[in-house]
Amino acid sequence: MKFAKLFVLLAAAVVATPAMAAGDAEAGEAKAAPCAACHGQGGNATIAMYPKLAGQGEAYLVKQLQDFKSGARDNAIMAGQVAGMSEQDMQDIAAYYAAQEAEAGQANPDLVELGERLYRGGDAGNNLPACSGCHGPAGQGIDAAQYPHLAGQNAQYVEDQLKAFRAAGRNDLGDNLIKRTNDASGEEPGMMQTIAAEMSDTQIKAVASFISGLSK
Repeated sequence: MKFAKLFVLLAAAVVATPAMAAGDAEAGEAKAAPCAACHGQGGNATIAMYPKLAGQGEAYLVKQLQDFKSGARDNAIMAGQVAGMSEQDMQDIAAYYAAQEAEAGQANPDLVELGERLYRGGDAGNNLPACSGCHGPAGQGIDAAQYPHLAGQNAQYVEDQLKAFRAAGRNDLGDNLIKRTNDASGEEPGMMQTIAAEMSDTQIKAVASFISGLSK
C-alpha cells in the first residue's frame, strides 16, 4: 500500500508543478557571491554539512529559497540569507547554480554495495522504493517535479536531510530533533517523510555515501 501511495504522490507532484519564469544566470553570479562562504565557489561546497548547489535544478532551488523565506523549511541561517531576496533574486541565483558543473565526491567502499542496492532497487521488504525512481539512475533528478539532483552531493548533508525527513515522518521522536517537511509532494506526511521513516541509520548512511560517489 505504501508503494501505491508513493506512486500517486509522484504523479501528483509532476502534474501540479507550476511553470517557472526564467532567471538570469549572469545576474545570479553576482547575487550568489555571499553564498560561497558555505556553498563553495561555483556551488561546490567543501564543508560536509552544507549542500553542493552546482548543477542543481532551477525549480528545486527556487522552491527551497521560497520555503526558507516563508518558514516552510526551518533553518535560521538561511532564513537570514533570504530575508531580503526578491523572487527575481531567487530565480537568478537558481539559474546561476543550475548552470554550474557539480563535482563528484567519493563513496565509502564499505558502504557501496548496500547503498547502490537501496538507491537502484530499494527494499520492498521494508517498503522502501528505489531512490532512482525519482532522482534518476545517475542522480540527475527531475527538475520539472522539483526532485533534486543528487549526484556528487556531500554525504553528510544527505544523511542529515534524510534523518530530518525521518524525524518528521515518525510520530515517536522527540521535538528536540530537526524535522523537515517541505518535500515536493505537498502531502502530510510527504513522500520523503514516508520513505525516510522506514530507514535505519545504516541504510541512510549507505545511500548517502553512494549518492556522493555518483557522477551525472
